[in-house]
Amino acid sequence: LGLRITFNEIAALGPATAGMVVVGVVATILFGALFVRFTHADTRFGILTGGATAICGASAALAIAAVLPKTPTHERDTSFTIIGTTALSTIAMVIYPIVAGALEFSHHQAGIFLGGTIHDVAQVVGAGYSVSKEAGDMATITKLLRVAMLLPVILCLSILMRREAATQPHAKKPPLLPWFAVVFAALVVLNSLISLPKPLLDAAGNVSRFALVMAISAIGMKTSLKELTVLGFRPVALLVAETLFLAVLIVVMMKLLHV
Repeated sequence: LGLRITFNEIAALGPATAGMVVVGVVATILFGALFVRFTHADTRFGILTGGATAICGASAALAIAAVLPKTPTHERDTSFTIIGTTALSTIAMVIYPIVAGALEFSHHQAGIFLGGTIHDVAQVVGAGYSVSKEAGDMATITKLLRVAMLLPVILCLSILMRREAATQPHAKKPPLLPWFAVVFAALVVLNSLISLPKPLLDAAGNVSRFALVMAISAIGMKTSLKELTVLGFRPVALLVAETLFLAVLIVVMMKLLHV
């Protein structure tokens, strides 16, 4: 993922759009952490679902899960979040371009809306280019800023988890930044400073997709559908609420900021 992002692309969005995306990410995570109480789950589950919704779906779910404490329901919660965000992202890929048309967004605005709200990168690309090339390009760049937010979110969560571990006598402190986050940051910097050849970037993209599928498959092998059904309707409602919250928030900010 790091090799998809450059600082120049993010800077090209402008301060208003970039600020709006950052606010959307932070607010959605806080929304999940606050309203998770209605699912009878703990705050970590709200952070996991909110972070996956706010940043980049399955990839964010796996990254956030890696820094959260390994509870008995850890893998089940991660599987649920991956399945839920992927399903909602696919639905959004079909519906959100219609919503953008109903709101009379320009192609530029449609791209910002789609990139700022749909969970997974692939669905953002599909939705954006179904509108137009301009919308697809803008949706992709906007989405990559959300992906870049993965690093500061992981850093903040790691700090919180380390503080929590410090209050427990036998708890093991997690690293301040896990190695995957360090490599992610290094690849972003490398891609921003050096013009890498397209074959290398294409190969990295293929490796990224393969690794993501393998990670999801590994978690899926440890999780049964029976375990997921135990969660009931409320966690599903939370994921849907987080998705709608992000969409409404982005639309409202676009109107207020005249983006």
